[in-house]
Amino acid sequence: MFCHLTTPEGDQVSDQPWQAYPRPQLRRDSWLNLNGMWEFAVQDTDQPPTRYDRTIRVPFCPESQLSGIHTHFPEGSFLFYRRRFSLPEHFARDRVLLHIGAADQVLDCWVNGCPAGSHTGGYDAITFDITDALQPCNELVLRVRDDLRSCVLPYGKQVMARGGMWYTPVSGIWQTVWLESLPEHPVLRLDLQADTACAVIDTGDATQSGTVTVQTPDGPMRCPLVQGRAEVRPEHPRLWSPQDPYLYSFTLETATDRVESYFALRELSIRQVDGHARLCLNGQPFFFHGVLDQGYYSDGLYTPAAPVCYEKDIRAMQALGFNTLRKHIKVEPEEFYYQCDRLGMVVFQDMVNNGDYAYWRDTVWPTVGFQTRRSDARMHRDPAARQAFLQGMEQTVRQLKNHPCIALWTIFNEGWGQFDSTAAYRRLRQLDSSRFIDTTSGWFRGGETDVDSIHHYYGPWRLKAGRRPLLLSEFGGCCLAVEGHLFHPDKAYGYSTCRTPAELQNAILTLYRRRVLPQIPKGLCGAIYTQLSDVEDEINGLVTFDRRVQKLDPAPLQQLAARLQQAIQPR
Repeated sequence: MFCHLTTPEGDQVSDQPWQAYPRPQLRRDSWLNLNGMWEFAVQDTDQPPTRYDRTIRVPFCPESQLSGIHTHFPEGSFLFYRRRFSLPEHFARDRVLLHIGAADQVLDCWVNGCPAGSHTGGYDAITFDITDALQPCNELVLRVRDDLRSCVLPYGKQVMARGGMWYTPVSGIWQTVWLESLPEHPVLRLDLQADTACAVIDTGDATQSGTVTVQTPDGPMRCPLVQGRAEVRPEHPRLWSPQDPYLYSFTLETATDRVESYFALRELSIRQVDGHARLCLNGQPFFFHGVLDQGYYSDGLYTPAAPVCYEKDIRAMQALGFNTLRKHIKVEPEEFYYQCDRLGMVVFQDMVNNGDYAYWRDTVWPTVGFQTRRSDARMHRDPAARQAFLQGMEQTVRQLKNHPCIALWTIFNEGWGQFDSTAAYRRLRQLDSSRFIDTTSGWFRGGETDVDSIHHYYGPWRLKAGRRPLLLSEFGGCCLAVEGHLFHPDKAYGYSTCRTPAELQNAILTLYRRRVLPQIPKGLCGAIYTQLSDVEDEINGLVTFDRRVQKLDPAPLQQLAARLQQAIQPR
């Protein structure tokens, strides 16, 4: 029997949710949020429905409570969304774009009966130019089809038969839908590259010129935009870190356009310190003390009830001393990364897996030690799945690379969909030369990577630092069931069991003190505890699935965090 758990924000959700500006690093005044109540219909054919017999609250997936539907439809069903809108007066400009933050998995769009575009991929931002189809009053129809049976497109933790460490599938629209009007010759993108002294702002359009005005601790700073590029060199650079997450906000103005954004000055590097390869932030060894973050919520599933839920999760983990979230095989709305930028939470960002999963091959045998492979070139040989994964990886990097909070990319997790990892590493390195790359998190290592990445839940610890920095990228998973806050009271999943909060606290502190702390002087650079929250059957979270109960006392965890950072400092 499943319990319908709600978050505090879910109890307050309105019929116009998620009104936050959806693209924090390229802001304009001219936008219109289309979230809210839409007409909704489901069919087994791709033809437009003769009538829409339901309503759905966008941007929540139909499987979620907050959508008002709370149903998963048969695989391959066609989900139809319809709403009408008129443009506000301030949209009297050159072009109008329709943006959909993400829809799982294949989306087609019509405006006033005219095809406006199609998109494949459940985690990518979608944009269509709908200018030529617009009228004074408009009808927008979106058709979304999701099918997990082929395993070709990236799907993350979604499965048709949920249970254990696999979760309820989502489909349809699950991020904000919005309109944006553009002037003539607009700034369409920003590429932000920075180190500890300089930030380069690039519009990608060499015909653009103008002025960039940066807010610095010493006052406003104006820099020329020449051939679409501007260099910003603050006189007294203030570096971004979890202790001081300083963001330089700026306005970019051209002859026809004005946008707002921000950047941070920070640098990631690998250096030899006391005989070990260390992951360094701004030139200093830094211990990445983190938790696994699945990004699931009890009432909204892939989408929390409100943007503030991200801030609450981040602050809850900071209160426990953590400085890093490993965003586990899911790409979030940009609001999540903005909050991490603003609040000083480092992110290890996973790529979203695809391909088939086999329990014995991918979990049981590697867990007991069978993890060696000379080559993974012949794993998961389906060319369509390989291409879909690489396209998803490239889109993830393009979409998120401007966020300073992201310190590391994870390509493959525990062999799920893994293939030709060295080629994937080299391809990702060409896309982004500024961050660490964990090519094979957990096991099936052997290709090129920046770190040695280990998962450890059972048995004696076999951590040994080599020539690369060593990461414990998953461990822990201590369970505590909190009565009244369980999704599936009759069935729980995790890696060890505690009966009381005190027992849980002691188990976690003992694990760090006996196992993690002694490894830091021997080369360990970070540890990712499983996990931030309970998720459905899994009850190994530090907070409950409904985010109403934090299971630990913060004070001892803060003291532990200080010891972890102290242990990694040069002797």
